[in-house]
Amino acid sequence: MEPIIIVLIILVVLVFIALIKTIQVIPQASAAIVERFGRYTRTLNAGLNIVVPFIDTIRNRIDLREQVVPFPPQPVITQDNLVVNIDTVIYYQVTDARAATYEVASYIQAIEQLTVTTLRNIIGGMDLERTLTSREEINAALRGVLDEATGKWGIRVNRVELKAIEPPTSIQDSMEKQMRADRDKRAAILQAEGVRQSEILTAEGQKQSAILRAEGEAKAAALRAEGEAQAIRVVFESIHAGDPDQKLLSYQYLQMLPKIAEGDANKLWIVPSEIGDALKGLGGAIGNFNPAGGGATIPKPGGGPERQAPPID
Repeated sequence: MEPIIIVLIILVVLVFIALIKTIQVIPQASAAIVERFGRYTRTLNAGLNIVVPFIDTIRNRIDLREQVVPFPPQPVITQDNLVVNIDTVIYYQVTDARAATYEVASYIQAIEQLTVTTLRNIIGGMDLERTLTSREEINAALRGVLDEATGKWGIRVNRVELKAIEPPTSIQDSMEKQMRADRDKRAAILQAEGVRQSEILTAEGQKQSAILRAEGEAKAAALRAEGEAQAIRVVFESIHAGDPDQKLLSYQYLQMLPKIAEGDANKLWIVPSEIGDALKGLGGAIGNFNPAGGGATIPKPGGGPERQAPPID
């Protein structure tokens, strides 16, 4: 009975192994290549798949998701014979698992070498300055070449990015000095423009201030003149309304003589001739006049010497 038990156990193990090899579960966003006796048979998609055990074999499992592969810095010579190191990053996706398995031995290595050679061809036609400022142009040209070449491999290149462009150290030092000089130049220009604008604004402000001050003084003078003219008109109208005679005018004049005589600079003052006739009528009424006809004696304010008014004829 023991041989029969051993055979049964072997059969059960074989059946279990056959079931394991028959049922193949493929994860989502993955694919598997099936070969029968070394020849491609079909591609297994995501989900539960049945294969013939011991006849069909799984050759390769491929991830269909988008992949990101960074490549190490590569030395590239520009058109002006300068060596720059360029880091690249490739975003690709497998679209045909069969072509990616059978059309190229290692599509990662193939994409890297194709990237290096294409990059050298593109950068070889540019000088250093254009290389540093034309990343988008380089990315577009590199992606076009890679996408066309990798299409038959079942690969689609979605994006190509230049991660870094490093010129030689001496060139970097020269570029830093040039940039520093440009920044200093721009700073000096901006400072000069600021000073110029400040002086212009200051001059404009002073001009506006002078204009406003002159306009204010002119208006003030006009108002003062208008006020004085109004006062003169009022006085004149008041005098005419009162109808004064010559005696009143003479008396008012005599009251103003002390004020006229104020100050050391007043050495000479003139009596209008029209007052003479009026003073004749007041000669006897005012006791301060000189009886000899020598004129009126008028005390000077502040205790100064007396002055004589002009004699009345």
